[in-house]
Amino acid sequence: MSALTPADAKAIAGEAWLYAFAPVALYNTMFAQAIDAASPSFVGGFNRFRHYDRLATPDDKDIVTPNNDTPYSWAWLDLRAEPMVLSLPAVPDRYYVNQWFDLYTHNFAYTGVRTTGRKAAHYLFAGPDWQGEVPAGITKVFRAETRIVGTLTRTAVSGADDIPAMKAVQAQYLLQPLSAFAGTPAPAAAAMPAWPAWDDATAKGLGFIGYLNTLLPFLPVVSSEAAMFARFAKIGIGAGRGFDEAALDPALRDAMRAGVAEAAAAFQAKAAKETSSVAMFGSRAELGPDYIYQRSCGAALGILGNTKEEAIYGSQQTEPDGTVLSGARDWKMRFAPGQWPPVNEFWSITMYSLPDRFLVPNPVNRFSIGDRTPGLKADSDGGLTIYLQSESPGPDKESNWLPTPKGPFFFAGRFYGPKAEALDGRWTLPRLVATS
Repeated sequence: MSALTPADAKAIAGEAWLYAFAPVALYNTMFAQAIDAASPSFVGGFNRFRHYDRLATPDDKDIVTPNNDTPYSWAWLDLRAEPMVLSLPAVPDRYYVNQWFDLYTHNFAYTGVRTTGRKAAHYLFAGPDWQGEVPAGITKVFRAETRIVGTLTRTAVSGADDIPAMKAVQAQYLLQPLSAFAGTPAPAAAAMPAWPAWDDATAKGLGFIGYLNTLLPFLPVVSSEAAMFARFAKIGIGAGRGFDEAALDPALRDAMRAGVAEAAAAFQAKAAKETSSVAMFGSRAELGPDYIYQRSCGAALGILGNTKEEAIYGSQQTEPDGTVLSGARDWKMRFAPGQWPPVNEFWSITMYSLPDRFLVPNPVNRFSIGDRTPGLKADSDGGLTIYLQSESPGPDKESNWLPTPKGPFFFAGRFYGPKAEALDGRWTLPRLVATS
C-alpha cells in the first residue's frame, strides 16, 4: 500500500464501508446463532432449524427491530460440501413464509404460502459451485450467490391457545443434506475458518475490514464488482486476508478512519429520511443499480426485512423539524375511513426504543398493535386512531394504545400480503400527530 495516497485511502475506505455494512451486520447475527455456542441465540450450528414457540419480548435481541407478529424459525445453511434440501408440509389454513437470504442480505428465494403454495414439497438449495444432478422428488432448485445462506421463517399464530398447533407446523419444516435425501454417500465436510468474535466497536471502525475479509471466501466476486474489489485490495481487503489496523502507515490509517466516519455520517443522514421499505429488500436484481445503498439502508432500519411482495414496512423516524421522535410527547396515528392498511394477510405497528431498536417494556405487555389486536376500536366515522405515548391515554382509549418509551423511539409498520395500492404508493402510512 506504499503507493497509495491518503486521499485515495480515504475514498476507498468510505466506499468499502458502505459495501460491507449489510454483510458485516449480518455476520453479527450469524456469529451469535450458528457459531457462538455460548450465545443465548445459538441455533445449534449450521444446517438445522431452531424454532421459537412464542412471540418476541424485550428480552429477545437476536436482531434489531424484531417482528412481534409471527414466531421465528432460524437456520443457517453451509452449502460448500453439498446442497441442502428443505421439506415442507401441507399447511392448509395458516400463513407461513420461509424467507431465504444470502450473506449480502439479498433475499434470493422464497418458499411459503404466497410463492409456492400450501402443498407438501421438497426444495433444493445449492451454492454457486455445485454442479451435481437434481434427484427425483425435488420440486424446485434455488441457487444462491453465496456459499452460506440463511432463512428467517415466520409462522402465524393466533393467540396463546393456537401455539400448540403452530408448533406442530414448525416441527414439520425439515432440513437434510442432499446425500441423505437421495440416499447417496456424503461428501467430506468443508473446513470452517477461524471465525472472529463479534465486537460492536471494532465493526464500527476500520475493524469492519477484518470481518469482511473473513466473509469474502463465502462471497465469490461477481463480475460487475471486480473493478471495485481491485480498489478495495489497495487498503487490505481480500478473501481470507488478515487485517492489522495498528500496522498501517499512520497517515493512511488516519485517512481511512476519516473516510469511514464521513461515509457513515452521510449514510445515516440519508437513511434517516427513508419512510418506506419498498426498495430496500429483495434480490440483487430487484434492488436495482443502487443495490449497495438499498441493502445497507435495510440493514440499518431493520435487517432481513421481506421483499415487498411478501410484506412492506413503513415508519416515520423524525419530527417535522428533524428531531428524533420521543415519548416525552404524546402522539396519535389516524387512518381515515376507507384508508385502513390494504393487505391480504394482516398488519401491525411495533414499537422500539432507540438507539438499540429493541421492544419496549410496558405495564400492559403490548409491543405491537394491529388488526389482530383484541378489542381494537374503530372511530365513530369508521376510521382508526392509534395512541403512541408512554402513559395510558385513559380507559376509553387504552384498547388502541401502543406504549412508547419515555425517551427516543422508533416504530415499524408491517403490512403482510400488501395490495397493489400499498405497493405502488397510492396508499402510504399516515404521519404521526403530536397531541401534547
